Amino acid sequence: MPTIRANVLGGKPLFDIASYGRGGPARRDRLSPAEIALISRTVYRVPEVMVKVTSGGGATTARGVNAHFSYISRKGELEIETDEGERLIGRGVGQQLIEEWDLDLEENRKRTQLFAIERRRPPKLVHRVIFSMPSGTPPEKVLAAVHGFAREEFGRKHRYAMVLHTDEPHPHVHLVVKAVSENGVRLNINRTTLQHWRQEFARQLRAQGVEANATDRRVRGQTRAPKLDSIFRAAQRGESSHMTARVRDVVRELQTGALDQTGIARLQRTRMEIVRGWYAVRDLLVAEGRHQLSGQVSRFVSQMPPPRSEKQWLAGDLIERSRPPPRTKDKPLDR
Repeated sequence: MPTIRANVLGGKPLFDIASYGRGGPARRDRLSPAEIALISRTVYRVPEVMVKVTSGGGATTARGVNAHFSYISRKGELEIETDEGERLIGRGVGQQLIEEWDLDLEENRKRTQLFAIERRRPPKLVHRVIFSMPSGTPPEKVLAAVHGFAREEFGRKHRYAMVLHTDEPHPHVHLVVKAVSENGVRLNINRTTLQHWRQEFARQLRAQGVEANATDRRVRGQTRAPKLDSIFRAAQRGESSHMTARVRDVVRELQTGALDQTGIARLQRTRMEIVRGWYAVRDLLVAEGRHQLSGQVSRFVSQMPPPRSEKQWLAGDLIERSRPPPRTKDKPLDR
């Protein structure tokens, strides 16, 4: 059975929900204050933070990095804030940062090395990260939280710059981090890194007085792959053969009446482990006299939607999109 970790702090699980559903001598019999706080935020559905590393080739060339700076600054109209506290504005800011961070020199050096060894894809010059919160979150507090996060994670190690965007309902910050530190150490990002970043971003937001949480979506009973709309848009535009193939597979299976159920059993096993863990946590809360929170845990588990695979979500969305729009009654003419 997989271990489902709701949070990570310093590389260790802060709240391993699945472990509470297991028997044996290693089973814990009490919850720490930090775990109780996390349980409360989760079952009362405190807004979850979003941290996303964007992909694409624009991070491997100085020209691409410049184009990204132009995009996030809205062609120089928005301020770019740097790790040194500068507030830069104007069309030439991106090129200025590229030169200050020696990205042009780094690009030429890497290209020369790779050509001499073998023709491989050049490594990233920067990482592009988006920090976002739901609509209604004060934008200035989102920016302040990213400031605190970046200072603690990258200060005096990796150069970075950021821009706040408020042109969409959800305030978000674009952070650009130099991939190689001032000491020549390359920043590698994996799932553990992202979960740690989410936890730290949420902590910084709470320090700003903003309710924020960072848990694994499986712990919350959510199995839907995020941004399914982007899959359909990419398939419709022909931008991704992989995305197009996934949609076509689902369409074909729906037409034959035999939707592939691969992965459902695994999702169901994971859900069972999660539910057992939550019920064990509920029992611990009862033993500690935390009856209101234990009752909320029960309600939280009972409201979890059934686990569904990505193919099932895609199929549901395809069926919904194929339905004709509801008919509206004609309004009577005013007399």
